[in-house]
Amino acid sequence: MNRITLNVLVVDDEQGMTSGAERCLRRFIAKDENIKDEISFAVSTASSGKEALDFLEKNNVDIMLLDYKLPDMNGIEILEKVSDKKILTIVITAFASLDVAITATKKGAFDFLAKPFTPEELRNSVRKAATSIYSMRMLKILEEEKKSIRFEFISVLAHELKSPISAVEGYLKLIDERIKGNDVSAYDTMIKRSIERLNSMRKLIIDIIDLTKLESNRKVRNIERINLAQSVKSIIDGFENQAKERNIKIITDIKDVFINADAGDIEMLVSNMVSNGIKYNKDGGEVKIIVDSEGEFTKLIFSDTGIGIKQEDLDKLFKEFVRIKNEQTRTIEGSGLGLSIVKKIVDFYDGKINIESEFGKGTSFTLYLKSKPPCD
Repeated sequence: MNRITLNVLVVDDEQGMTSGAERCLRRFIAKDENIKDEISFAVSTASSGKEALDFLEKNNVDIMLLDYKLPDMNGIEILEKVSDKKILTIVITAFASLDVAITATKKGAFDFLAKPFTPEELRNSVRKAATSIYSMRMLKILEEEKKSIRFEFISVLAHELKSPISAVEGYLKLIDERIKGNDVSAYDTMIKRSIERLNSMRKLIIDIIDLTKLESNRKVRNIERINLAQSVKSIIDGFENQAKERNIKIITDIKDVFINADAGDIEMLVSNMVSNGIKYNKDGGEVKIIVDSEGEFTKLIFSDTGIGIKQEDLDKLFKEFVRIKNEQTRTIEGSGLGLSIVKKIVDFYDGKINIESEFGKGTSFTLYLKSKPPCD
């Protein structure tokens, strides 16, 4: 919890009023369910309109307690002169009327207090002003953070797309220049690598679309009763050729487990986990997939005999665009979004993820999911 100090200026020609307000706010800490930090107040006073305006020219003020009737001018005139400043003004007056309140509000007053008022009424009004200032500041910080995150996201995305585009462009230039003669078969490797790069780029774009839908809650879900065994087996079949290319064996221990879920969520989750199990494995390795139930959870385990993950890298796994960089992973293509997508899906199903890994020997992910209420 942080301590925030707001500057308050009390403008009133009655000495008793300014000193009383100062005593009332000197040790006051504003507390509200919308305020996570402690807000205290530094109080200054002025006894005339001119003194107040001179003070405002030289000092930052967050909240002004402004008497409507001053010796040299009224509060409305002061409000007009400070309209360009970001000050929340609470107009105080013994001449309370609806017309005064409406006029003060139109000129930018935040609140209105009729004299005489109790210390608690004053604190309540100041508390409301402090809460408003705090909320505006937090909103500004949030907007700046969003800009920073958006810039970082676009920068990383540009980098991730630039690499495959440059590679494909390079291969096409070599083919266009007939660097290996006119025999088409001489360019088979270049064509194959170009296709791989384009597939990698397509996967990145699909992952970004999936991630955006999940984060924005715009993914349309159709929650239905799903036989997880059938779904997982069907998804695994789609990776058969990819596994065969590297002589990786997929072993399953899948029980008939049912879950209320969206079929698209299950496909994204299982596809990303199986893909990672193959991609980060060793040639001739194994991927083992277990589907079972444990209490109120549906449990899916994805184990591989791959390159493993160092303990210090485990916390990085579910961040966006993060790929663990080392000698074993430098040639592996990927979007760096798969596990962040998995994490968001698991969170939607009120689940959790446990990871066990030994660098150089393999990794095991255990995913726990709860059924969601079926759609009407």
